[in-house]
Amino acid sequence: MILKKDIPLELIRPSQAALAWINQERKENYRLTGLVEADAALEAKPGQAYEIGIVLCSGEICAREQVRVTPEGDNFSFSFLEPIKEGIPPLLDPPEGLRPIWLDDQLKDKRFVIMLFYRGLW
Repeated sequence: MILKKDIPLELIRPSQAALAWINQERKENYRLTGLVEADAALEAKPGQAYEIGIVLCSGEICAREQVRVTPEGDNFSFSFLEPIKEGIPPLLDPPEGLRPIWLDDQLKDKRFVIMLFYRGLW
């Protein structure tokens, strides 16, 4: 995974444009946290379409969207793709509100619970 601060210069504009497009399409307010499967994007020739995984977070929810990026002059067009079966799952966190319920259920039977949280995976 490429963290937001490490996104290569040539992918910053398309990543930010994809974020705006996804937020508009999903009616969300995600923030960009990183990219996955960016090799094809980095190897694409100028004007050539490519696929990229965009890691987004909003409140308790983090998700990965697989997007096709098509350069169109100075702009881009986007389309959603099916998530890649291998690797990072599309929904990176439990549905909103599920974690406190799960935690309460665990604490009924145990004295304490240790949770490990890694990039949205729990």
